[in-house]
Amino acid sequence: MKKLFLLLSSLFALQTFAQQSGLKLWYRQPAGSVWTAALPVGNGRLGGMVYGNPDHEIIQLNESSVWTGSPNNNDNPDALAALPEIRRLIFAGKQKEAQELAAEKMQCKTSSGQMFQPVGNLNLHFPGHEQFSNYYRELDLNRAVATTRYTVKGVTYTREVFASVPAQAIVVQLGSSKAGSLSFSANFSTLQPDAPVKAGGDTLSVHGITGSHEGVEGKVVFHGLSKIVTNGQLSHNDTSITVSGATTALIYISIATNYINYQDISGDAAAKAAAYLKGASTKGFSALLQEHVAAYQHYFNRVSIDLGTSPAAKEPTDVRLKNFAHTYDPQFVALYFQFGRYLLISCSQPGGQPANLQGIWNAEMRPPWDSKYTININTEMNYWPAEKDNLPEMHTPLIQMVKELAVTGQNTARTMYGARGWVAHHNTDLWRITGPVDRIFWGVWSMGGAWLSQHLWDRFLYNGDTAYLRDVYPAIKGAALFFVDDLVPDPVHHWLVINPGTSPENAPKIRPGVSFDAGCTMDNQIVFDALSVAIRAANILQLDAALTDTLKLVRSKLPPMQVGQYGQLQEWMEDLDNPEDHHRHISHLYGLFPSTQISPYRHPELYSAANTTLLQRGDVSTGWSMGWKVNWWARLQNGEHALKLINNQLSPVGEHGGGTYTNLFDAHAPFQIDGNFGCTSGITEMLMQSHDGAIQLLPALPAEWKQGHINGLRARGGFTITALEWKDGKVVKLKIHSALGGNCRIRVPNALKGKGLVKAGGDNSNPFYEVVEIAQPIVKDASKVLPVQLAPTQLYDLPTQKGKEYILTN
Repeated sequence: MKKLFLLLSSLFALQTFAQQSGLKLWYRQPAGSVWTAALPVGNGRLGGMVYGNPDHEIIQLNESSVWTGSPNNNDNPDALAALPEIRRLIFAGKQKEAQELAAEKMQCKTSSGQMFQPVGNLNLHFPGHEQFSNYYRELDLNRAVATTRYTVKGVTYTREVFASVPAQAIVVQLGSSKAGSLSFSANFSTLQPDAPVKAGGDTLSVHGITGSHEGVEGKVVFHGLSKIVTNGQLSHNDTSITVSGATTALIYISIATNYINYQDISGDAAAKAAAYLKGASTKGFSALLQEHVAAYQHYFNRVSIDLGTSPAAKEPTDVRLKNFAHTYDPQFVALYFQFGRYLLISCSQPGGQPANLQGIWNAEMRPPWDSKYTININTEMNYWPAEKDNLPEMHTPLIQMVKELAVTGQNTARTMYGARGWVAHHNTDLWRITGPVDRIFWGVWSMGGAWLSQHLWDRFLYNGDTAYLRDVYPAIKGAALFFVDDLVPDPVHHWLVINPGTSPENAPKIRPGVSFDAGCTMDNQIVFDALSVAIRAANILQLDAALTDTLKLVRSKLPPMQVGQYGQLQEWMEDLDNPEDHHRHISHLYGLFPSTQISPYRHPELYSAANTTLLQRGDVSTGWSMGWKVNWWARLQNGEHALKLINNQLSPVGEHGGGTYTNLFDAHAPFQIDGNFGCTSGITEMLMQSHDGAIQLLPALPAEWKQGHINGLRARGGFTITALEWKDGKVVKLKIHSALGGNCRIRVPNALKGKGLVKAGGDNSNPFYEVVEIAQPIVKDASKVLPVQLAPTQLYDLPTQKGKEYILTN
């Protein structure tokens, strides 16, 4: 009975420890052999998945530049000659024939993109630890540290793992509560062929070259090192190190490659890895931890959120996930929101590679979709939280990739389309390929670069830095210039359209398997944005006046959006939508989000049509699609439906088509990280939006979030919502910091008061909130357009000065 009491007391203490902070993922069992139960750590360049197994700890390792292949491009030189015939066939209604011809003449004949691959595993074997008790495992989002703790024969063993940005290493600290009781062996293992692992003295090593793929020779050299510092005895054989009689052990993990940039792989992988290891191993655990936490919290602590709590928050993370759909647990949403911010900090750091389909975490040699950059939604979704959730530095790897694609994409534009500017299709990789890849059904889609270029502009809207805008302007200009040359008039309406185009990965019911068409709605929306931001950027920089006149003329000839026979937003230029279509891609709602073309206050018919489209498509979907739907419902100011999609997202894998794994990774399925970031963005959009001419607060607040606060969100125009508190659907306190000055227009659900606050009227004078008017929509049957019902709001103007903070109350 005494032992039982001690055991229960210990478990209670561990649980209480877990609950002291709501920002912990924690579990009562190890991951075992399940990768999607392991906990992720990362420093942007290095990624680790920590399993927490008592007898056999696995830390699965990635390095961001370990990809197959080498510098290459995948343009098809046959495309240009075939393009006129492909266009003629599409305009003649022979889309199937056009698609077949494009498969032969436009689809890449070389690489469809290279693969992101794992380095291997660090394995730690603990003899006699098969039987254990008092088990506890956590990922602390406050400190970015993964901890495992358990008891064997009265001795408590603890492991702490983190990936340090300052040290550029993964650090593992092992400890035991009884002196001399820590014994284990360590070795590297890898799935990479011809990558020998070695042990000598206190250091393990693995060295290899990634493989060739689809005819592109593998030339990425990687080198991994792991050094063990301990107060125990060290011995080794050819491939492993054994530690015996220790109380603590500190393990440093360093990995590097010969990759310098997408054109240059002349680096010395072994020397770089050794230098990282040397720098890290000059410091002890406490110093490394302190340095790591400070660097991480510099970003993470900018935003705090409280949506309320309940007894459900006392349960382990996997139990909360299982119960969430039928339990009141608002704190779980806050946890998931902050987990998304944690993941972005961990997999996308300044100077590194952007987050790919799996972020930085991948254990497979042939991962799903090669773990590339899918730029017909997924890569863009990864970065939706970056600016508004106060992680702008994490956006810089994507910004750099877009600038690089703007270089490689010039050859693709010229070779395949005979056009100026630059273009990228639906996928790219470490080598910045820009030609069509994978199946013709979705590969020939020339909007990827133009969509990515919106991130360059959106970043400017948040920071207002004209030096930055000047730096990225060539990429913005080039994305627009491509369309000046590539758009062609359709023979019926004489609109300028993309041909060939697709509505990503979908096809009309009347043409199953045939996605090719001209003037698809999403294409038109993206072209509109590409032209518009190029015009605005050129005007701000006082450049290219003649070009902006041309861009305005081209923009005026684009097809308008159309409301079809079912009251839906048409996906294609013809009214081909099927109300029974439940496809995961609803790409033509790009105009609602992330774009700002559809407004409830300016375009109620389009707003209604978007709502109808979402209802027709339904809620069940893959993980990333559910994440996008949260944002759409937030833009439709429907907090209850947005929360319903969050419930679907935060459910075990497969219950609603996608879902979430026990480590809170998003499930497509399989794992794709975009759903994590998409849902994080959606939660933000429910609480704050900064488009459509104003900052709107609590636009989609569900009744379940009765009261709470969120601090630190960023809005366009250099504004930061340093504090937003609400109760019963009303803003009770608002603090806004203005980094740039200028008018701050606020839309809120209730009356506010504060110094300088006045009722708003007319257009917002702040240029960062300029509204670009779209063409008048075409409505097929006005009787099918449902009336828009919006909650009443108050619209205020607040003149601000640069560097000042303003406080408003109800």
